[in-house]
Amino acid sequence: MFAKCKQIFNPENKDLRKRIYFTFLVLFIFKLGTTIIVPGIDKDALGTNSLGFLELLNVMGGGALEQFSIFALGVSPYISASIIVSLLQMDIIPYFSELGKQGQTGRTKLNQITRYLGIILAFIQGYIYSFTFIQGGTVIEYMTYALILTAGTALVLWMADQITQKGIGNGTSMIIMAGIIATLPNMFFSLWNELVVTTTMQTTFLGVSKFLLFVLLYIAILVGIVFIETSERRIPIQYANKSATVYGKGKSYIPFKLNSASVMPVIFASILLSIPTIIAKVAKNDAMTLFINKWLTTSTVTGFIIYIVAIFIFAYFYTFLQMKPKELSENLNKNGGFIPGIRPGDETESYIKKILKRITTIGALSLAFIAGIPIIFGSVSNLSTSVSIGGTGLLIVVGVALETYKQLESELVTKNYQTRRRGRRR
Repeated sequence: MFAKCKQIFNPENKDLRKRIYFTFLVLFIFKLGTTIIVPGIDKDALGTNSLGFLELLNVMGGGALEQFSIFALGVSPYISASIIVSLLQMDIIPYFSELGKQGQTGRTKLNQITRYLGIILAFIQGYIYSFTFIQGGTVIEYMTYALILTAGTALVLWMADQITQKGIGNGTSMIIMAGIIATLPNMFFSLWNELVVTTTMQTTFLGVSKFLLFVLLYIAILVGIVFIETSERRIPIQYANKSATVYGKGKSYIPFKLNSASVMPVIFASILLSIPTIIAKVAKNDAMTLFINKWLTTSTVTGFIIYIVAIFIFAYFYTFLQMKPKELSENLNKNGGFIPGIRPGDETESYIKKILKRITTIGALSLAFIAGIPIIFGSVSNLSTSVSIGGTGLLIVVGVALETYKQLESELVTKNYQTRRRGRRR
């Protein structure tokens, strides 16, 4: 790690440092935007004190939804649009399926469609949130707020593109990570106040001990998430035109991540369970709200079970949506590859499915555990809701940080290789 930092500040890596500084500048502008409240709104009259399942979107946006800032929607409409477009490529609409098979041209077209759909969803979400959290407004006022929120989302997506093109890492992921990290200092500050500052002198030592225990447990969960995100099952691959020696076999393999679906199943499950809550708030139906609070919130046993089961279902669904065992088997066969001891064709497809089912079960268990920790912690502790441990936010931060580190490492390797080539020519 220190060696990588030393390489970054090497005078020959000036361009790389500029890209890193540019990324931090854009993230700073994003964070600044989360503090600007939508014009014409009385902050004290907002009904964003209890967001429920929308808390995940609030955390991903750095608390922007709770503040009802111009960036309140963040990149969530784009994520929803990406999910919809991904589903449409599953032979639901032939046009989208064909675009998915057209390589870079098709991906560019799909990305444009996703952007336009994201803007449309941003306006719809902006209007619903305005109607839900702002009382006594007119239709024109709600539409105005929705337009401002849509413009904020468009600006955030533009900034994400600038990071991707001129900075480091995937812009959308970096903005989500920045929003989550921005909430951490406030969480630890609140925890310190609750455990240490507000206690008496006799219990100060106990409060400090609890705070340190919380920090150690937080670090342990962080290490566990890193282990899960980096774990993979490698299936050896042999090619007909390559050596069949032991040395040759160790060179080719298909890596299957333990958690191939990443954080998407948790986002799917949260969105699914947030739909009834949003409908109840929009309809202002007291009976429906009472039913949801009694049965469908994660603070209840039934709601928690539904949440965990939904994570499992979406984990399997999203993993097989991304990996596609049939396509993997066909591509292996076309390239003259095969799994040692497994016949090409249907037998290879069945073998890949079996492996995916096994590792997805372990990955889904890990994902459900990480997503369930803050819910269980909140039910057994007397701390405020702003204090949480583990959870989806930490999973997102670790995943994005690892991907960004890999990209940075790749940039440094390429730069060093180019420097050595120039040195040899001289």
